[in-house]
Amino acid sequence: MNSLQASRNQVLQQIQDACKQAQREPESVQLLAVSKTHPSESLREMYQTGQRAFGENYLQEALDKIETLNDLDIDWHFIGHVQRNKTKHLAASFAWVHGVDRFIIAERLSSQREASQVPLNICLQVNIDAQDTKDGCQPNEVVELVKQISQLPHLKLRGLMVIPAPNNTQAFSDAKQLFEQVKSEHAHPQDWDTLSMGMSGDMTEAIAAGSTMVRVGTALFGARDYSK
Repeated sequence: MNSLQASRNQVLQQIQDACKQAQREPESVQLLAVSKTHPSESLREMYQTGQRAFGENYLQEALDKIETLNDLDIDWHFIGHVQRNKTKHLAASFAWVHGVDRFIIAERLSSQREASQVPLNICLQVNIDAQDTKDGCQPNEVVELVKQISQLPHLKLRGLMVIPAPNNTQAFSDAKQLFEQVKSEHAHPQDWDTLSMGMSGDMTEAIAAGSTMVRVGTALFGARDYSK
């Protein structure tokens, strides 16, 4: 067994243990492999272990990988902050975009997604614990944004994405509460199924609070090398 297979098995076991503890089905939590700064060969190797969903933060790096790995059936997620000048490429090349926090961004993604493509899956990024340094809309803006974005064609609004401050596990509960509140008011509650929260260091707490997608990089691929 290669090292990436062993790492992935270990992470899947952690997810399973966390689900058991929280009395949830392991299938209710998806593993998103965060592959930023890791070379295409590593992603290809990780794909061979059965991993299909990969998350990237940097657009140009992601587009290069999408081209290099276009023979693989990868579910590409963009999890970085979305700037207006990047929406065209995101709309064309990705299956999911997690960092949407303004209506103008959603509007651009919708108009730039080809009608022939399947709808683009969207998560609203919420600054759940009011960090000055974090992107994301405010919790009190979410209901209105959901109403507006739900009207747009070519998008499927799937849920929320949060990146709380380290050790702030209360924020996970707050995000879950907001997620449920929106679900009860959402025009398409059947689409509202994704709460993207939890990373290598805090996925157990995130799953306990109700996360349906954990974004894991270091525990799968090892430490990142930013010098490249």
